[in-house]
Amino acid sequence: MDFTTEGAKPAIVVHYLPVIDRILLPEPLDPLWTMLFLAAFLAAVVATVRRPSYGIFLLVCAQPFPLDHYLFDTTVTFPKVVLLGVAIGLWQVGWKAALRERPVRNILIALLAVALVVAATIAVAAHRDAAIRETFKWIEYAALFAVVCVAYRRDPNDRLLLYGWAGVTLAVSLLALLQEGIGAPSALVVNGAIVPRIAGPLDGPNQLAAYYEIALAALCAWYVRDRFVAVTIVVALCALALTFSRGGIAGTAIALGIVFAVRADARRALMLPLATGALLGAACVGIWDVLAHVAAKALPGATSNRYAGGVGYRSELWRAAIALWRRHPLLGIGAGNYELELPHVGLLGVRTHANSWYLQALAEGGIALFLATIALVLTLLRCLATKLREAAPWQIAALAASLAVVLHQVVDYLVFYPEVAGPWWILVALGASSIRRSSPKPT
Repeated sequence: MDFTTEGAKPAIVVHYLPVIDRILLPEPLDPLWTMLFLAAFLAAVVATVRRPSYGIFLLVCAQPFPLDHYLFDTTVTFPKVVLLGVAIGLWQVGWKAALRERPVRNILIALLAVALVVAATIAVAAHRDAAIRETFKWIEYAALFAVVCVAYRRDPNDRLLLYGWAGVTLAVSLLALLQEGIGAPSALVVNGAIVPRIAGPLDGPNQLAAYYEIALAALCAWYVRDRFVAVTIVVALCALALTFSRGGIAGTAIALGIVFAVRADARRALMLPLATGALLGAACVGIWDVLAHVAAKALPGATSNRYAGGVGYRSELWRAAIALWRRHPLLGIGAGNYELELPHVGLLGVRTHANSWYLQALAEGGIALFLATIALVLTLLRCLATKLREAAPWQIAALAASLAVVLHQVVDYLVFYPEVAGPWWILVALGASSIRRSSPKPT
């Protein structure tokens, strides 16, 4: 895009690449990708048999890079095949002891309760295929949680997992920042200037910001003046600012605030990377603000554009969720059916979720799913808040990230996206499994 100011010479010319819309077309599972997925599966089996912590490491690294390929009515992704490989690699490991521990057991029961209610909505759904997909998604989340709990109890290799989180977070951040030059999937239009909202390998900027709520909580809870981790924190905060996600930035602030409150011994060490990252992010936002002002001079009369495309506005999406719930108060309209039923409540040309986990649950699963969701949230927070003075870093990180994510989901629906929910459940599993352990530094 180019625009030029008139009048004084030389003219001011601003040029930058446009936002690139992502058109996600189904890609069938061909022989090449079948071989790649099979290789990932075998690698996960072998690595987990060798050391269970290697399996967790692979799960952490796979979550942001699903690379979906369709097979019949489902998708094959790297997180799924790695999860299956890790589960098989743990087959000879004792599962009962790990899953019987009270925090793990309670969270797993709450997760399975949500999956059970979601499955019950299949009977009332107009689009049963969508409800079936959502059921299997929640079963996958429960399996991911259980597998990580078992693997971590068997092999608590904290240093490896810390560097796994740092490495994948840095990769995600660099890919996201690259979109400042090659085009982002979303944008704000301010004074006629197109301001990109980066997303990296995730579905959108809000999802990337939610990923940072989780990843930064993990990195900061473990931070012990490690250069690699410090660089990752700086780059991640810079990328977070460029998502322009108000909910994600607020959620990250909540998560880091909890880490600061609980890990008093790490406050001084954390100040430098956090301050550096925040300042760099603010500087990048400032550059776009300058460009927006230049655009205002070059394009008189240009204004900010709030057009929401085919995803609507939160106010109308929330009203639609309430209207759909009132039609079916007990079990809702069926999991995964909200976006498909929007035309029946007057939202034509809009196909998206409700931009709220809780309203989505109410619309799609009625009172039953809403109460199961609230029970899951309360169980998570209660279990992870146990004995905080003696808490290991994973527990602190899981509590901080969970509080941030459940609050963020008042205005966004994040568990719909496995790239966000997967890292969250991995961190929750690490936190729940470490409640009985306490170690001040990675070992």
